Amino acid sequence: MNPESYPLLFALKDTADIRQMSMEDLLRLNEELRAFLIESVSRSGGHFGANLGCVELTVALQHVFETPHDRIIWDVGHQAYPHKILTGRRDRIHTIKQKDGLSPFPKRSESEHDAFGVGHSSTSISAGVGMALASELLGQPRKVVSIIGDGAITAGMAYEALNHGGELDPNLLVILNENQMSISPNVGGMTRMLGRLVAGNHYTQLRERTKKLMKRDTHLWRFMSRWEEHVKGMFVPSTLFEELGFNYFGPIDGHDLPHLVRSLQTLKALEGPQFLHIITQKGKGYAPAETDPVRYHAVTPFEPKVGMQSVKPETPPPPTFTEVFSQWVCDMAEADPNLVAITPAMREGSGLVAFSERFPERYFDVGIAEQHAVTLAAGMACEGIRPVVAIYSTFLQRAYDQLIHDVAIQNLPVTFAIDRAGLVGPDGPTHAGSFDLSFLRCIPNLVIMAPSDENECRAMLTTAHRHPGPAAVRYPRERGTGVAVDTQLDVLEMGKGRIMRQGQQVALLAFGTILQSCHALAEEMDATLVDMRFIKPLDEKLLSRLAENHALFITLEENTLAGGAGSAVSEWLAKQGLAQPIAHIGLPDRFVEHASRPQILADAGLDEQGICTQVEQAMARFGLGPSTMKPQSLGHTA
Repeated sequence: MNPESYPLLFALKDTADIRQMSMEDLLRLNEELRAFLIESVSRSGGHFGANLGCVELTVALQHVFETPHDRIIWDVGHQAYPHKILTGRRDRIHTIKQKDGLSPFPKRSESEHDAFGVGHSSTSISAGVGMALASELLGQPRKVVSIIGDGAITAGMAYEALNHGGELDPNLLVILNENQMSISPNVGGMTRMLGRLVAGNHYTQLRERTKKLMKRDTHLWRFMSRWEEHVKGMFVPSTLFEELGFNYFGPIDGHDLPHLVRSLQTLKALEGPQFLHIITQKGKGYAPAETDPVRYHAVTPFEPKVGMQSVKPETPPPPTFTEVFSQWVCDMAEADPNLVAITPAMREGSGLVAFSERFPERYFDVGIAEQHAVTLAAGMACEGIRPVVAIYSTFLQRAYDQLIHDVAIQNLPVTFAIDRAGLVGPDGPTHAGSFDLSFLRCIPNLVIMAPSDENECRAMLTTAHRHPGPAAVRYPRERGTGVAVDTQLDVLEMGKGRIMRQGQQVALLAFGTILQSCHALAEEMDATLVDMRFIKPLDEKLLSRLAENHALFITLEENTLAGGAGSAVSEWLAKQGLAQPIAHIGLPDRFVEHASRPQILADAGLDEQGICTQVEQAMARFGLGPSTMKPQSLGHTA
């Protein structure tokens, strides 16, 4: 990138320079920042549309507030690239999402300007209330600003924070950046209310003009002021935020930089909780992203002059596990009129676009409300409906109590289609599905399955749907192996694994797609290779037989080792009083940072070479002698 194309941007030494700029220079900086963002993200890939929509807001915030002393908290993180560029990371923005590069989300260890680490949505107001109260307790006066947008206002946690914060009266400014989108278009009553609020801008303009006239008559002004809130409630539902204790301002044009700066300067001078509502356009300034904000939410590298192009390969690749689920849920809905699909604002990512179009009356997008999604499913299941909750592993963590309390205790037939299980790569630890086997396995009544390929995935989804209680199928983001998918395949036998290769001495017990990295290894060492299929219930009869004629068990899983599938096998062995030597291969006890999926699998020792090394080490520990394996002959297919 040519610095001469961005003279103001590349002249910045720190954020103090932005605070000294004239409005003319701020407008120029704003133009440069947007152009630089388009150029940099088109080269690196990453979140795109939401970042383009908040360029003016970022410039205005850095002009008005003094960071890092003042705290600016970005919700979700889809909107934080301009913030990173203006806070000392301009020259590294091209490394975003790459190994050893910038995190795709705000991260406290990355910069003192990142006040709070984020990844999941709707946390900014709670964190802001906490920081504002802490500043008061410590006697350190500062301004705290929480930006919430990209659909995050649909989550209940945001209202819990507003309810609490408004009562405590902290020095907090909440900015609602309303762009009508998260990844999918926003849904629900709150979205409709905000839409009326935008329309109510006509009321705001009328009010301001009327104020100027009435202030000439003091008595008339006092009289009308008493009625203002009553009248306001008839036109604008902003009273919701004001009843929660926040002074509401807006809505204003979030792309009008001068107006935005003036508004922030006014609000900075006020004490107590304030709420500013701005309206922005996702993808602002780049026509293809404005036209198709869903597609341009996050992008791979592309040529800015032509936009993202769809290129069909000569040979179609195997389907992703998400695509297998997408086809299955439509097929099953044809056969079962009681099937409904529920998602917490992840229609595209979870593979429910086709279902939403074919079965709109049976499709429920609840917004960013994972807890509600699970209890909604429980309520439906009580009445004879068969809900399928399509949810990412990392987001299911947010509905853990509902999963236990509302579904499992009542033993309700809810199917959980858990996408993005295991390591997801560039999005990093906030989005990795590293823990689901551990936090699910301890829940009574819950069946848990992990497919090794796309055909197994379809069969397990059918098994889960027809099970009379709760069942979960967890699968990765990746493509399948290319095996044929049998659409007529019925349910699997509950809790039964399958032996893929009969060998001797060592039994490799694989849970999920990690099985694919074990075939060559099993051949080289003449080991028994087992596709365990079920994490709960375990195939105890199979384990008993294997323990009789194998000197070592090695479990393999793409889940944290603590409490995972391997732990389940060890617990069962201990319960049976079997002194069976066993070793576990899985994710290490640390958060795995962002990189490409092959890179992080290698770093975690879960690529073919890493697995081979760990197996050799395990055999040596248990005195099984030198291995006949030839690591150099193993291909890297992970």
